[in-house]
Formats: sequence, structure tokens, C-alpha cells
Amino acid sequence: MGRVLRFELQNAADRLINEMLRIKKGETVVITADTSSNEQVVDATAASVYAAGGKPMVIYTATPGGVGKAADPDLPVEALGAALKHADVWIEYNKQWLLYSTPFEMAIKDNNKIRYINLVDMNPDLMIRNIGNVDIPLLAEFMSKFEEMNKKTQVYKVTSPNGTNLTFTTNPKHLVCNDSGDASKPGVHMMPGQLNIVPEFGSVQGTLVFDGSLTPPHGLLDAPVKLTIENSEITKVEGGVQAEQFEAWLESFNDPNMYKLAHMAYGLNPGAKLTGNIVEDERVWGCVEWGIGYVSSIDAPPLGQDAKSHCDGICLKASVWLDDIQVLDMGKFVHPELQSYENKIFKRV
Repeated sequence: MGRVLRFELQNAADRLINEMLRIKKGETVVITADTSSNEQVVDATAASVYAAGGKPMVIYTATPGGVGKAADPDLPVEALGAALKHADVWIEYNKQWLLYSTPFEMAIKDNNKIRYINLVDMNPDLMIRNIGNVDIPLLAEFMSKFEEMNKKTQVYKVTSPNGTNLTFTTNPKHLVCNDSGDASKPGVHMMPGQLNIVPEFGSVQGTLVFDGSLTPPHGLLDAPVKLTIENSEITKVEGGVQAEQFEAWLESFNDPNMYKLAHMAYGLNPGAKLTGNIVEDERVWGCVEWGIGYVSSIDAPPLGQDAKSHCDGICLKASVWLDDIQVLDMGKFVHPELQSYENKIFKRV
């Protein structure tokens, strides 16, 4: 990209630091990246931190061979964990994400003040469209209303044109996580535009079809990957070559928990488009994203769901019913109040 859109990128970085994370003077802000990360994004963010009076600390590591705990063998686990345990803010730009890795667990367990935000595999175009150009206060207002509706729901039904047809129940102890742009409080935060639901473990039944992307091991999909789900576990994988490769990837962990569904999330960022970058793909408006494998104890107390790694797949143009009330139809909101917000949000992009 060179110098193209450098002003727009700096504006997006400034909004991240000042509006979302609300960095205070003197705060230590650790930015992690690997050798596959975008240096322009890292440098613009560090400059924004410094301009806000914070103390930026950029940590680069070699690109790990896996994500989550599968990244551990390639990381300086103890040194990285020690640095994160003393940070006020951690911004993750790694391509191979450290979310759910051992350093992540060390930071979350031992540092109750940390504000972590997951912005993995970020690039300038993605950051400008999904942060710099979005009316975050309006999006937050909309997502707050949708969050309350989901918190009251006991039974879900989810379908998609390519064959997804799932039902599941909820657990009131599991977190409904609203990532609408406010990352100013301690905890785990994501890029704006995602509402995350952790179903009751063992309750998901039916057919799950990924038709957007699946990361890892693929990114964009050439053909749908069909999964049969029984009691929240994958019992059958069908499709083409990528489906076969995905099944082999799951088998490679020799971990039965890698076959368990972890969470479902709505895509709700008006600037997002399907690119193969999972941090953006799972925010494509009107999709639902399903995670497989690891679930943290924060999302599903008290124990979460342990697994050797985690992956995420996208179902495009979802239809969703909350206790028999339909809110989404083929990726568009049909609930009157939510539909009104949807129209306003897209007018301001």
C-alpha cells in the first residue's frame, strides 16, 4: 500500500486508541505482532498511543505454525506472558492469533486490569472500513438492544440457504459478549460488529454448513463444508477437497474436544466484506459464525471448554429465530425495531 490512504489509516488508529480503548496518559500499551503482520497498522497504532500519552511497547515474534495453544511451541511463552501480566492494554495484531494461547491465559488470569482487544491479521483497508468509517455510537446503540433480546432467549433456530439448520438452548451462566466498540473496561474485546453467544454445551443439534470461509485451515472456501452435529459434536464432515482437508486438520490434534462446537456469533459490521481474513469475515452483516474447539472460562464459567486449538467458520445470509420470533431473514433484519436501526447504520457508512 505504501503511502496510499495513510491519513485514513491514522484516523482509524486514532479512533481505536481514543474512542474505543480510551487510552489514559501513562498507560502501558503492548502491541503484539508476528513476522506476517502488517507493519503500517502496527506503526500507526503505536503513534496513536504515544500521541495520547500512553507508553507503546511493540513485541514482534516469529510467525507461529498454529493458533491458540497450537502456537505455544513457537512462542517465548514465559517472557511474553510476563510482559502481558504488567500491561494496561494489549492490542493483538498477530496473523497467527495468540487468543486462547498460554500467554493469553497467563495475562487474563494474572492481570485483572488488562484491556485486551483482538484485531488479528489487520491491514489498512480492513481497519479503515471496519473502524475508521463506522458510526460506532449508532452501532453500539443497535447492538445493545439486540444483546438484550438475546439474553432473554432460551431456544434458538438458525438456518441458511446452503443448508444450515440448527437448534440449541442457552445457559444463563454463559456470556453474551457484545463487541460494539467500547473496549474501555478490563476484559476481552474484539473488533466492532460481533455479538457472541455460547450455547448450553451439548445442546446443538442439526446441520451446519460453512459457505463463506473456514479459518484455520483454509480461509475462503471454494465449496461448502457440511457438518452433521449431534449433541454439539461434529459426527460427520462432507464436501469437496477442503472438507477432507478440514477433517484431517481436526484429526491431527488427537483431541476429542476439537470436534465440539464452541460458540455462535452474529456478523454486524456494515463495513465488513468476505475476504478470507476471519476477523473481518465473522463480521459480515447478516452472517453467523460458529467457533469449534476451545472456549475460555470467561465465556463459559467456571471451566469453559478445553481444547488444543480453535477455528471459526462462516454461514452467509443467516435466518435466526429467538424463541420462535424471527429476527433475521436471509441476512436482513425483519424485526421492526432492528430493521429501522439497520437502515440508519447503512446510510452512514
